[in-house]
Order: sequence, then C-alpha cells, then structure tokens
Amino acid sequence: MILGQEPVFLESVTFFKTFGIKLMSKEEKNSAGTLEVEPEIIEEIGDNHLATSIETPLRSDAFDLSEEEKIEKIKIHFAEIMHVLGLDLTDQSLQGTPQRVAKMYVKEIFSGLNPKNKPKASKFDNKFDYNDMVVVKNIDVTSFCEHHFLPFLGKAHVAYVSSGNVIGLSKINRIVEYFSSRPQVQERLTLQIAEELKKTMQTEDVAVFIESKHLCVSTRGIKDKQSSTVTVEYSGVFNEETTKQKFIDYIKADTEM
Repeated sequence: MILGQEPVFLESVTFFKTFGIKLMSKEEKNSAGTLEVEPEIIEEIGDNHLATSIETPLRSDAFDLSEEEKIEKIKIHFAEIMHVLGLDLTDQSLQGTPQRVAKMYVKEIFSGLNPKNKPKASKFDNKFDYNDMVVVKNIDVTSFCEHHFLPFLGKAHVAYVSSGNVIGLSKINRIVEYFSSRPQVQERLTLQIAEELKKTMQTEDVAVFIESKHLCVSTRGIKDKQSSTVTVEYSGVFNEETTKQKFIDYIKADTEM
C-alpha cells in the first residue's frame, strides 16, 4: 500500500466502467490489439499512475516470437519513430540506435517480462534455528513506469521471518531485479515482490518497502524533482505494530560497512 492511501488496483472491467470507457469487441480493436481510449482518460491514467491489475498485463501470445524476432520488429518500429521525429538515420551516430534500443528493451530493461528469466530461489533448512527477522536493505531498484516508459529509481528494503526455511540473500536481490525489469507501477512491483517471497519462503511473514523517484514526475508534467514515492506491503507478523516498528527501525538505522 502507499503510506496514507489505499492502492488503486482495479480489475480491468471495473476499471473501464469507473472511467466510463466503452469496452470494444475484438473486431473493434485497432491493429496493435489495444483499446481506443479518449485522450483525456489517457492523461488521467498516466498522470495518476493507475494500475488495472496486480499481474503485469500480458497477451496470451506474448512469447510466440523469439527474442531475435522481437528485436528485429522493435528495431523497425523504433527507426520509424525516429524518422517521424525528423532525425537523420543516415548519420553515423544515429544509424545504430534502433538496433541498440531494441536489444536493450528485450535483453535488458524489460527482460523480466519473460518467465524463463525468473530467478531460481533455492530454500535451505533453518538448521541453526534463527527465529528473528532477516532484513536486506538498500537493494537498488531500476524500473520503468508503464505509462510513459521513463525510469523510476530507488531502493527496496525486504524482510521475512523464517517458517523453517532460509533463502540465499542474493536471491532476494534477484527477485527484486526480476520484477523491476518490466514496465511497472510501483504499487504492483511492491506486491509482486512480496507475493513471490511468500511463495518461495512458504511464509506469510514478509515486508517490502520501496522508495523511489519517478522521472515521469521530475522530467515532464509537474516537473517535481524533490518528491519521492513510498510503497509498502506488510503481511503476517509484520502487521503487528511492534514487528512493523522494528523493521522500520532497521531501515532507518545508519550502518557503516
């Protein structure tokens, strides 16, 4: 949840009804397979960072094309975007940009869309009976807002209390990286990390705290360069005030390495 505010997660049909959007048939959809939406609604959704589901919205045929085929198609379309903007693609500095962008989208910044890249998080028996919380602080978060495809950058703090298993600490970082490497909404990212950790650790005792700065806020629209966004998900024992406060104290503690 966002501190002081309930998160906005609506099922798709409810979402479109709420904003008065007419649901179209398949025949009425445009060639890209998207819904035609009024320009005012497009701005309303983007500026308010609304999400329509907890799951990342993916088509059923999302992985029919190979990575190489996707790169080739994106390269062609991005070259067209550059051409429309008036850029000279014969210039030596620009002619490789469509290929670079396409490869970056598929292989790097959006690689978390593909389930084959999901980290394998092995569990181990908690043989030494450590029963307090495990906290991993200051995990780098680099993701891209799905409304403007601009980055948001920040830190994640993740904690769990063992139910009999422990996980390699680096795997928590990899889980954060995996769900960050896709077009995202910060609320959804927070929940996806928490749910994955709960499934992996077989425990409800999980906390995820993310603070980040959104370039779609700082470089466009209101152009606010100072504000940051905090999203938090507590479950299990972390809903108890004493445990929650202990987690927050660990996050706030200054520790020099």
